[in-house]
Amino acid sequence: MPASVKKRKLMAEINVVPYIDVMLVLLIIFMVTAPLLTQGIEVELPKANAEPIESVPDHDPLVVSVDAEGNLYINAGDDEDKPSSGKKIVTIVSVVLGEKPATPVFVKADRAVPYGNVVGAMVLLQQAGANNIGFVTDPLDTYPVPE
Repeated sequence: MPASVKKRKLMAEINVVPYIDVMLVLLIIFMVTAPLLTQGIEVELPKANAEPIESVPDHDPLVVSVDAEGNLYINAGDDEDKPSSGKKIVTIVSVVLGEKPATPVFVKADRAVPYGNVVGAMVLLQQAGANNIGFVTDPLDTYPVPE
């Protein structure tokens, strides 16, 4: 064996630079797509001067939405962005409340919806076993009172 050839030890360190690059690319992808994942039914909420309802930890609220045409939507199940039947809403709400009875239940209705449609949504929720139903509203615009 020639004298100029040295035996090298194997390097047992991980080169993390490529992993950092991959992590930064994934971070950018998630930052761009996260705002696109917000879902919901577009309704123009009525304004009311009310205090916010205390949230229950570890429970996402059930929200039944009524759009301007009177279609019902629920934020649980497979098709959250498609109108639901009353029977489907009763089934979903009763299953969720059976598993987690402390789940808050809200009605979110467009201001143009007739009162009877909102009451109909509340009746469906009561049939499913919801005893406490809250309403989702926008806060009142407060303007200074001129003197």
